[in-house]
Order: sequence, then structure tokens, then C-alpha cells
Amino acid sequence: MKLSCLPVSLYDDVFSGKNTVADWIRFGAELGLDAVDFSIKFFTQRDAKTVNIIRTALASHSIEACMIACYSDFTHPDETQRSQELMNLKSDIVLAKELGARFVRITAGQNHPGTEREDGVQWVTDGFRYALDEAVKHGITLAYENHTKGAPWQYWDFSQPSEIFLEILDALSDTELGVCFDTANPLVLKEDVLALLEKVIDRVVVLHVFDMRESGKFEPVRVGTGASPIPQIFSRMRQVNYDGWLSIEEASRQGQNGFEEAITYVKKTWQQASSA
Repeated sequence: MKLSCLPVSLYDDVFSGKNTVADWIRFGAELGLDAVDFSIKFFTQRDAKTVNIIRTALASHSIEACMIACYSDFTHPDETQRSQELMNLKSDIVLAKELGARFVRITAGQNHPGTEREDGVQWVTDGFRYALDEAVKHGITLAYENHTKGAPWQYWDFSQPSEIFLEILDALSDTELGVCFDTANPLVLKEDVLALLEKVIDRVVVLHVFDMRESGKFEPVRVGTGASPIPQIFSRMRQVNYDGWLSIEEASRQGQNGFEEAITYVKKTWQQASSA
């Protein structure tokens, strides 16, 4: 098992400058993670000095960078803004390469008022295709998430309904687009997490281990204490010999204990799934 973590609980501290990206790397190493994930919003500066500081921190703590979570918004009704989104994502892909990350998490975009389904699907498909060209060039895997709402967003994800998520994936079945499968997000719309997993299981490259208090609400809790069917998901992934990354999305805001307990739960549950 290869374990990473997206530290949503620390977002405010990093965004405000109270903590640095290097602090997160050190903490991730202390937690015993194999890698750390980053939000693209961590990187207000991307100059060579900043990149070198982060790469040095990763090396000094003997930990990898797994994935950068980006917030691509290809459903914006303004064509100029969609072009800017593509330019931003291409820049994010280059940054991922410079930091040694293997994956870039991508999203369809927001459910902007006035964006029709047919147009939105086409815009996302086109944007992803152009971004995939850049990713392949740099050896980065794009991982499309069954997403809910990005930290900097005003609206919910355009492809939050699984039927739209699947329509976009199907339109790109001829590409190397992977899936960052979130274990809880479908619950917000009371959708069947396991049924969705079955439809994308052969494209999962990162498993986002996340939990919600109950179906029908967006209320993150510590992984293993909510409604997400994590044991069943792990068992199914083991059945298909999944050997990719597990990335804990830690959003419980319970401090260090939240991280430690989530990690312990994931390790134990994965082992039990293996034994079963």
C-alpha cells in the first residue's frame, strides 16, 4: 500500500501563511506517509527558489510528492476564461513535474448559471484533451475526480451528478485520462458509491479516501467515522489487484489526532480487505 494525504484540515493555515508547504512536508513525514499531496493554492509563487525549497524539503524528509489537486474550470461561460483555465492547468502540469509529483487532480468546472449540459460537456472534453497533450509531454498523469466543490469555487461541480461525470469519461475513453476516485463525494447527491466505482474501476489511478457524516449532506468527518463504504471499496479494489495510491483527504479539522487516526484506520482497513 502506498499512502499519501491531502491536508484539507490545514488549508486555512497554509493559505494564510501561518504554516508553510515545508511544514506540511515535515508533518507528513512524521506521520509516516509515503508521499504528500498539495493543493495548487499552496503555490502563490512558482519561481525556481520556491521550487527548490520544496524539493529540498521532500528530499530531506525522504518523502515523495504524489499529487497536486487543481481546480480546472472548463465550464465557465466565457470563452476567454476557458482559454485561461487551460493555460493555468498547463502551468500546473509543469509545476507538478518540477516538484516530482506523479499526478495532477483535475476537475470539470463549476456548474455556472447559464452553462447548458451539452455545451459544458463539450468544453470540458476539449479542455481535457488539450491538457492531456501537455501532461503526456511531461510524464504526468491527469486524474479526473468525481468532485463536489473546490475550495475557491462559488458553485458545485458541473459533473457532480455521476451521469455527467461518466459522459465526460466516456468521451475520453481513447485517452490516458485516469480517475481520482473519491470514496464519499457521490453521497452528497445520495448516489451509490459502489455502483459508480464499478463503472470506472479500470481507470482509477488514485483513490481519494474521504468520508461524510451522512448521505445527502456535505459534512466531512474523520475517515472511518461516516457513511462512506470504505471497507467495501477497499475489498473491491483488492479484488482487481489495485496497487496504486491511497490518498487520505483529511478534512475533519481535529488536529494531529485527526490525521493519525485516519491513517491508522486506512492501514488497518486495507490490511483487513487484503486478508479477506
